[in-house]
Amino acid sequence: MAKQDYYETLGVERGASPDVVKSAYRKLAMKYHPDRNPGDDEAEDRFKAAAEAYSVLSDDSKRQQYDQFGHAGMGGAGQGGFNPGDFADASDIFGDIFGDLFGGGGRGRRVRRGADLQYEIEVEFEDAVFGTKTEIKFPRSETCESCDGTGAKAGTQPRVCGTCRGRGQVHVQRGFFAVSQPCSACRGVGKIIDEHCGSCRGGGTKRQNRKLKINIPAGVDDGTRLRLTGEGESGGPGGQPGDLYVLLRVKEHAIFHREDHDLHCEVPINVAQAALGAEIIVPTLEGDEKLQIKSGVQSGKRFHLRGKGVPNVNGGGRRGDLVIHLKVATPDKLTRAQREHFEALLGLLPTDHSPSEKGVFERVRDLFG
Repeated sequence: MAKQDYYETLGVERGASPDVVKSAYRKLAMKYHPDRNPGDDEAEDRFKAAAEAYSVLSDDSKRQQYDQFGHAGMGGAGQGGFNPGDFADASDIFGDIFGDLFGGGGRGRRVRRGADLQYEIEVEFEDAVFGTKTEIKFPRSETCESCDGTGAKAGTQPRVCGTCRGRGQVHVQRGFFAVSQPCSACRGVGKIIDEHCGSCRGGGTKRQNRKLKINIPAGVDDGTRLRLTGEGESGGPGGQPGDLYVLLRVKEHAIFHREDHDLHCEVPINVAQAALGAEIIVPTLEGDEKLQIKSGVQSGKRFHLRGKGVPNVNGGGRRGDLVIHLKVATPDKLTRAQREHFEALLGLLPTDHSPSEKGVFERVRDLFG
């Protein structure tokens, strides 16, 4: 039976770049790999055909020979079909591609990145608005100072693994194809420690309490996460440390509550102040402020104090507002003198509450000029 064209096998054009060829082969290898299709002879045949095609088209000299002479120019592979020797020679390539299937690339141990950490702190309401600096203390794994992270006894160094020659991977022949898997002698590290460090017991890292001063920017809100790059767990020899995420929990305020960049506050006034108008004192996070209210103001009236709210945590914008909500407070306990005044006032005010009538505060204002 005539062999299928290698380009057709991989589904690429004859002038396809090496990256395109590799990408096409990778998809087929992942799809038809025998470990993913146990007992499926057709899938195994497709896998072998793709591997054979890739072993030729990924090699410049073989590809040039194939382009000129076709299968006839490929020697054993062209005349007899499958040549296991081609796959042993291309094991480095296959190791890269099968790394996803067998837990690690074919070109040595994959450097491990340290784990990320999260630390939660409680922040005062005012500190969240204006920003602050604080110090936190948290446990994390750090590179062992005694062995500088090698895991070997001070004065010694790990030796290169003789089984994998320091690559951390070994190539295993499975029938007609070769795959890479972690070296069992060194557990994929590529090096062997004869005498372990007494401080970290060969692990290369130690658990330590880390003190860190952090800056909490103005305008942060409850649930904000600050990312501190490189302050997480150690990544071990050659590995980058993880990151630390500081989760902020902002305490509630006794007076103010926040909505986006605005602060809100409810301020009570009495009936006379609402009817006649008054100058009142209202609180802000930066001290008291005077607020002039006109006569006849209604309960629920809102006043905006511009720029007295929360800064934009990303900068560049003005602060939000402080929104004052007036609440007309009706007294629930009256002295004898107060009751007499209210009873007199009751006789002067209308009791008709139809919607077309003026409000009670407008009538009081008219009454007193």
